[in-house]
Amino acid sequence: MPPPHSPAAPARRTRGTAAALTLGALLASSLTLTTAPRASAAETLLSQGRTATASSQEGGAFSAAAAVDGDLTGTRWASQWSDAQWLQVDLGAVRDLSRVVLTWEAAYGRNYEIQVSDNGTGWRTVKTVTGSDGGTDDLAVSGTGRYVRMNGLVRSGGYGYSLWEFQVYGTDGPTGPPPGGAVEVTGAQGNWQLTVGGQPYTVKGLTWGPAVADAPTYMPDLKSMGVNTIRTWGTDGGTKPLLDTAAAHGIRVVNGFWLQPGGGPGSGGCVDYVTDTTYKNTMLNEFARWVDAYKSHPATLMWNVGNESVLGLQNCYSGTELEAQRNAYTSFVNDVARKIHSLDPDHPVTSTDAWTGAWPYYKRNAPDLDLYSMNAYGDICGVRQDWIDGGYDKPYIITETGNAGEWEVPDDVNGVPDEPTDVQKAAGYTRAWDCVTGHRGVALGATMFHYGLEHDFGGVWFNLRPDGLKRLSYYAVKRAYTGSTAGDNTPPVITGMTVSPASQAPAGGEFTVRADIRDPENDPLTHKIFLSGTYANGDKRLIEAKWRATGNGTFAVTAPERLGVWKVYVRSEDGRGNAGIETRSVKVVAPPVTGTNHALNKPTTASSAQTSYGDCPCPASRATDGDTGTRWASDWSDPQWIRVDLGAPTAVRTLQLVWDPAYARSYEVQVSDDGTTWRTVHSTTTGNGDIDTIDVSATARHVRLHLTARGTGWGYSLHEFGIYG
Repeated sequence: MPPPHSPAAPARRTRGTAAALTLGALLASSLTLTTAPRASAAETLLSQGRTATASSQEGGAFSAAAAVDGDLTGTRWASQWSDAQWLQVDLGAVRDLSRVVLTWEAAYGRNYEIQVSDNGTGWRTVKTVTGSDGGTDDLAVSGTGRYVRMNGLVRSGGYGYSLWEFQVYGTDGPTGPPPGGAVEVTGAQGNWQLTVGGQPYTVKGLTWGPAVADAPTYMPDLKSMGVNTIRTWGTDGGTKPLLDTAAAHGIRVVNGFWLQPGGGPGSGGCVDYVTDTTYKNTMLNEFARWVDAYKSHPATLMWNVGNESVLGLQNCYSGTELEAQRNAYTSFVNDVARKIHSLDPDHPVTSTDAWTGAWPYYKRNAPDLDLYSMNAYGDICGVRQDWIDGGYDKPYIITETGNAGEWEVPDDVNGVPDEPTDVQKAAGYTRAWDCVTGHRGVALGATMFHYGLEHDFGGVWFNLRPDGLKRLSYYAVKRAYTGSTAGDNTPPVITGMTVSPASQAPAGGEFTVRADIRDPENDPLTHKIFLSGTYANGDKRLIEAKWRATGNGTFAVTAPERLGVWKVYVRSEDGRGNAGIETRSVKVVAPPVTGTNHALNKPTTASSAQTSYGDCPCPASRATDGDTGTRWASDWSDPQWIRVDLGAPTAVRTLQLVWDPAYARSYEVQVSDDGTTWRTVHSTTTGNGDIDTIDVSATARHVRLHLTARGTGWGYSLHEFGIYG
């Protein structure tokens, strides 16, 4: 991945072309009430006698406190007679939770949620119940929280909600970190294991995306997924709160250290590892500082030096120099590993790359690494064979994996990567975990990619919780790590998404999106349509489109004004914190103009033209060649002009200007009979760079754009200057 925005939050993942390299990153059911076992010796009744509050009470005799007083048949809480009501208990501190038992009076909740919170403000749903028949609901839950709430959604009858007793079971404090003591790689060739305090430890992890400040909000969710490890890409003075929160929830951290050029080809700055001793000494001292600071922290699992830099060096060097740099880089990684071991003999050191072709360099130059690490997506299952074929004598962990990436999938009809569906992505996580656990005694676990919240192009491709919503991949990871998602309310499933016309959507006009959208629990759904210009203009944000539903999973969507290939997203939410997301591409083209384009291939001149910048030369003739893939580009100054000689007086009714991003904010359309005397037939001072289709009424031989104010710091640039009669 590219350098993180912060030590814990990665930027969008990018890849360059590396087709010659061998591997890797180059490369539902409705909820039923679960009867839990009765309280075991490890469980404690945490709620009895604690402070309880409620949204309402029917009268003075039916207070919230009556539901936690231990009297199962004598006292009760009763709410007012409406659906949206709640009862909550303050456990006094954050606790590990195992069960919630609700003993209903005759007025019970048919549909309700069990929610937890660390602060009494932000709530997380840990159980959703639909179709309760009253009596006693004994619910197994997983997670931590100080406050536990029954959030009533639908009553069983005309009365309110009424509970004889609301009992919360768990342990007196959040689960601490895994057993204390050294973290070690133990065993022998092909039969290794990771141990913590002498106890076997399989890394069941996710890469960490939220801000450090949000760790208290999301760490309990990770714990509920069965996650025991998170990975970061950078470690510094801001890391401690993340480590503290992780430790409080029994989660370990792979502490990363960033080295340039990180994130694979095309990412990060270039460093000369052969000669730049200043950079290497600076980083060595910086890393040592934070190892010394966090080596005794209970959340620390291991240290990870660098990310995809062996691969990324191809962006800086080639040939024999590239080989020298890769050897020098991996030798420096060994220097770092040796330094870390001198400061902290109790935690292993690894280094990550995105290409098993990096492993020979580590094998040759970095003997002090305790294990290797690898980012691999679509070809994750090939890592095992590459390890065997390479004759390696160290185990490894997978530090990023999941569904196939943008660089690994075939192109669609519009020539852009064909993103996997939600169903395919979920299957990709399952497959990845199966391949990791299938390499027994060598692969010691994985931190899958990515527990992120970003709702942009990369976020939808990879994040388990884009915009904070849980998707099918989230539950695939939870199932992999815990063995079950029984009782979970799961996301809507979107299949068969199509866009029509896929390759000829008129700019500013409408195109049709169709999808089959179903929810496993038949929850009512809300839909949104988003557009991303990642392939059209480089803007990776998701912007909500203008759209209207036309029935049966069909939507009429207004196309952008800007030409190019756009991503279209359908997002369906179930109101339970889940979402299904599907995406296809649409190619936006200039809207058709009736009549003949009299400018096509006619003599075209301009005040100036770029001769050698980017895709130039860009002469004026390219604005009238009928090809929206070519352009005219002027010098970077005001004013400029471009004119067409139609050859004879011609009736002109419509002009169509297809702008490049370097557009005109102010311009005039002028016509002339002799090419000397000009008259203005249209003017604007509010150009926005989209396609301009202009109605005029004139007869002339010459047509000119007189461009007076640029919309950008560049010059003026037109893909097409169409003149129709």
